[in-house]
Amino acid sequence: MKKVIVVIVVGMLAVGFMVIPSKLAGTSTEPGRDRPGRQAGSTDRIFAVRTEYAEIRNLQAYIEVNGNIVSAQQVAVVPDAAGKLVSMKVLLGSTVQKGALLGEVDPSRPGDSYSLSPIYAPVSGTVVSNPLSAGSTVSTSTTVLTLAATGLLEIEALIPEREVGQLRTGLLAEVRLEAFPGEIFTAELVRLSPVLDPVSRTKPITLRFIREDPRINPGMFARIKLKTRTYSQVIAIPEEGITENRGSALVYVVSPDNAPASALPDDKGAATVHIREISAGVSVDGEVEIQKGLNAGEAVVVQGQQFLTDGARVRVIGRK
Repeated sequence: MKKVIVVIVVGMLAVGFMVIPSKLAGTSTEPGRDRPGRQAGSTDRIFAVRTEYAEIRNLQAYIEVNGNIVSAQQVAVVPDAAGKLVSMKVLLGSTVQKGALLGEVDPSRPGDSYSLSPIYAPVSGTVVSNPLSAGSTVSTSTTVLTLAATGLLEIEALIPEREVGQLRTGLLAEVRLEAFPGEIFTAELVRLSPVLDPVSRTKPITLRFIREDPRINPGMFARIKLKTRTYSQVIAIPEEGITENRGSALVYVVSPDNAPASALPDDKGAATVHIREISAGVSVDGEVEIQKGLNAGEAVVVQGQQFLTDGARVRVIGRK
């Protein structure tokens, strides 16, 4: 009797081991894996996605750096006579006109008495260095103050070595100043240093404002957006619509192209997506140039593609 029971139990276990693997072979718990014998995308699942259309547009490449505003012309003012500086008529930041009296020097020596020697402004401008104090002894080579010529303001900046190949005179830049939030000033690249700094690995550049503005002063801090190259009339899509697989750039294209959900023939309002390999070009502010693989007007999935496979069914819930 015991032998019969043992045989029955062994038989049941054998059948169980034969059945269980066969059931496991027909079921996949991994997302996106198709069952044997079924085509990709044949599942009844419909995925909600957002799309964007590939559009023809201009992409403007640029370099962002910081800079300082300086005077294009600075003049060191020296007296005509040596002696004691007896008076200074201006302060740091004062604006003066050419020929204005800046100070006076007494050239007298012990036993001699001479008339005061005036110091005049050689150009119109702003005092950008601290004037010497009255009582200082000066010579004809002593700088008593420095004048920055009015209206001739420039911006000095440093460009990283990796960006130097894009530089040329005549490039335009958008300039923002901390003193005037929300305003944009236009400047032009007018001078490139012939050498690269070996320590900082940067190249000095100089820009000049297109229009003079009396509100702008030397010493101000500038944020510069230097426009380098325009990519005209290229097909572009948001960069989040591109996925990478084994070194290839891929997108999910919705078919039929350009059809909104309400116009699709599927009675569930669903469309089909297909994987398309593309060739990407320059990327600017989150927009990527498509050199090959997409046409203008095709709808590309930009959100929700992580759940998709080729041939998957999707419902377009809107544009991003």
